Amino acid sequence: MKFEDLNDKLFAILALFATIFGVFVLAVLISYTFYEALFWLDWQFLTSPPSRFPERAGIYPSLVGSIMAIALVGIFAVPLGVGAAIYLEEYSKKNCIARFIEINISNLAAVPSIVYGLLGLGLFVSTLHLKPGIVLVGSLTLTLLVLPIIIVASQEALRAVPKSLRENSFALGATKWQTIRSVVLPSALPGITTGVILALSRAIGETAPLIMIGAATTIFTPPKSIFSTYSPMPMQIFMWTDMPKEEFLHGLAPAGVITLLAVMLSMNALAVYLRNRYERKLKG
Repeated sequence: MKFEDLNDKLFAILALFATIFGVFVLAVLISYTFYEALFWLDWQFLTSPPSRFPERAGIYPSLVGSIMAIALVGIFAVPLGVGAAIYLEEYSKKNCIARFIEINISNLAAVPSIVYGLLGLGLFVSTLHLKPGIVLVGSLTLTLLVLPIIIVASQEALRAVPKSLRENSFALGATKWQTIRSVVLPSALPGITTGVILALSRAIGETAPLIMIGAATTIFTPPKSIFSTYSPMPMQIFMWTDMPKEEFLHGLAPAGVITLLAVMLSMNALAVYLRNRYERKLKG
């Protein structure tokens, strides 16, 4: 056996072991969390406000607030992120200014989230004088957080579209915008959707930026509009872990984690469904 073949097999075994180990640890953590949440996760928990009594406590106000905030993040971030990626890839000249902008966008995607919290506090609360801790301020701050991620992922998806598709479209007499709308974007849609899913999944679990803009740790009524104060689910879960009674730590907090995972997975499943439906529509 050649030395190169031995190295290939050893690397494949190592990669397989790393994959199995990661999946095993994740499965154990989720199973343990679900086991602790099993007797607390019911309809009363999903429809009740927080309480100092564990048997009466629920996550309903935070659940409504998080769903409202993440919906606004999608409305704000997706058009801006995809539009910026289209401009940078399809319209801007490939000069030093464009490269400088792309490098900075890539760096912004790795900036700690608390920095975006400070930016949201200074921009939306101090400068625009919006009320701290409301759904609108939280969603705008999270939009700043995920926007670089969506731009970078969308750029990579657009770059992966073969140039021959663009050239064939131009040869048939299509304009640049018609080519982008009817050829490039449909081909890049799976990659763009993946980037959006990752970005929104990160946004729904963030707490540091929302602490900086004054989001409440606990509220007892769901927000009625985007100008209402809200408490994100991660902050409500963290508050339960600091409560003195053991039921909060080993019952309500795991139930909140499972609820948060369910919302995130439902959101991801909807995005994948819409993507697949759009692809079938194009092929049909």
